[in-house]
Amino acid sequence: MERRRLGRLEVSAVGLGCGTMTPFYGKPDRAAGIATIRRAREIGVDLLDTADGYGRGRNEELVAEAVREHRGDYVIASKFGNLGLLGDPRFADGRPEYVREACEKSLVRLKTDVIDLYYTHRVDPTVPIEDTIGAMSELVREGKVRFLGICEAGAATIRRAHAVHPLAAVQIEYSLWTRDVEREILPLCEALSIGFVAYSPLGRGFLTGNVTAADAFGASDVRRNMPRFQGGNLRRNLLLFEELKARAGGKLYSGAISACLVVGAEAVCRADPRHEPRPPPRRECRGRGTFPFR
Repeated sequence: MERRRLGRLEVSAVGLGCGTMTPFYGKPDRAAGIATIRRAREIGVDLLDTADGYGRGRNEELVAEAVREHRGDYVIASKFGNLGLLGDPRFADGRPEYVREACEKSLVRLKTDVIDLYYTHRVDPTVPIEDTIGAMSELVREGKVRFLGICEAGAATIRRAHAVHPLAAVQIEYSLWTRDVEREILPLCEALSIGFVAYSPLGRGFLTGNVTAADAFGASDVRRNMPRFQGGNLRRNLLLFEELKARAGGKLYSGAISACLVVGAEAVCRADPRHEPRPPPRRECRGRGTFPFR
């Protein structure tokens, strides 16, 4: 497995997004999720991506169980502040006191003394980003967190955050059909030597070819509420997918991942095994870029 750097943090070029191992795109198989995390280590994938909002904490607990006895072989990334995932009517919480509270709870659920990469999952518009990152930097000084990251932030916010404490990674959705970051974010990450982590490089499963109709999603599948998977949008996207598939010559799955990885030597891809087109018996898992699959 190729290695890449997120700032000073070295990780596998392809990481494993663990978010859908607890309910997100339907009801997953917990045992299969744990087996996938353990299999990832065997094939050289060491970056695991979770968050306190995934499964309302249960995802971090699943990761802890999976890495038991092999914690040192993994780089664990977690996140805080996405209150929507926790059922809170507020969008985000970046208050310094909440940053510390969230981290302490994640450390307990993950059964670890330190989180390797800690992201603010969403930017709180009511709190200056300098205050949020400042509180996160205190966690680094205390040895509870090794490196910091930020998710779904604009260029100006990334610059301000990085000025407070060097960011190891910026994580934003990126794939062949979600390319907004190419205009401003990717050049900025390169200029500031910040790693870029692309989530959903398979377009939330769309680029596997397994998504053909919105009504195929289960009642609890969050994709039912996403405009790209609805009505005329989905029909148009399916037409574009057929054209893309023809151009890819039957190698669309691997090509979708490669397309994200070639954006730079510091890009990483976060992948989700639930979107493999033909899952093998032992399911495999997610340069300054890493891609967690989802």
